[in-house]
Order: sequence, then C-alpha cells, then structure tokens
Amino acid sequence: MNKADLVQDIKKLIISSLDLEDLTADDIDENAPLFGDGLGLDSIDALELGMALKKKFDITFKTDKEANKKYFYSVSTLADYILEIKK
Repeated sequence: MNKADLVQDIKKLIISSLDLEDLTADDIDENAPLFGDGLGLDSIDALELGMALKKKFDITFKTDKEANKKYFYSVSTLADYILEIKK
C-alpha cells in the first residue's frame, strides 16, 4: 500500500463514516488539521473516525492521549501512522 492511495482511502472513510456527503476527497487537504480550524471535526467525530479506522485497517491506537493527538492531526499523519503499524 502506498501513501497516496492510503490518503485517498482515509479521506473517503472520513466522508462516509462521518456522513460528510457535501464533501469530496478532493475537498480535504491531507495536511490540514482535522480538528478546530481545519476540517472542523469534534471529539465525537474523533471517536467515530477512530472506530472506522480500526475496523477498515485492523489497527489499534495507543491509550496515550498525546500520541493519539499527533496521529489524528491530519489525514497525512494518520496515513503515516497506519503505514508504520503495517510494516
């Protein structure tokens, strides 16, 4: 799996799992923050997205809140994390 394909998969997963049908994958900047001023997701969205990522990619996240903040910063950081775990 290469990063470009994974980034597209994550964008599509964000749209489908969070019911953001008014967005397309091209609308999501892979380097923009997912929370706050970026895509504007909230903590409920984080939980839903985390569950969708676990199910689709068969991964787990750490219990370390700061580490998870780093992984969930952007689509790109999520892709990096998944690629690292799947090595």
